[in-house]
Amino acid sequence: MPTYNPAMQKASIDEITPEVHGKISKRTAQLDGVDVTRVTFDVGARWSVDLKDYAGTDSCELPHVALVLSGTLRVVMDDGSEEDFSAGQVMLLPPGHDAWTVGDEPCTFVEFSRGNDYYAA
Repeated sequence: MPTYNPAMQKASIDEITPEVHGKISKRTAQLDGVDVTRVTFDVGARWSVDLKDYAGTDSCELPHVALVLSGTLRVVMDDGSEEDFSAGQVMLLPPGHDAWTVGDEPCTFVEFSRGNDYYAA
């Protein structure tokens, strides 16, 4: 049986200092058992340009479960399949992908995870 904290928890994501990698920024609120991260890909942001060197891998090797709040993010998997995710859509991305903003609006999404190893301070 999984363990969890039965108490309510709260964090203010706007009060968290953002981590910035090129044109990608993120703020992570850590709750017991889950991290909630607001990520913004500014116009022209691309994982393979802004985060690849930091991550040390050819493509993003983290899985993602997120709700897109604004803008559009194009994701291309290592196998060549691709999909656009826009405001109001939920995305589940397996490891092995690149991603970038589409159009002239930043893309912001909120991700739920059990840790963001590449983003660790």
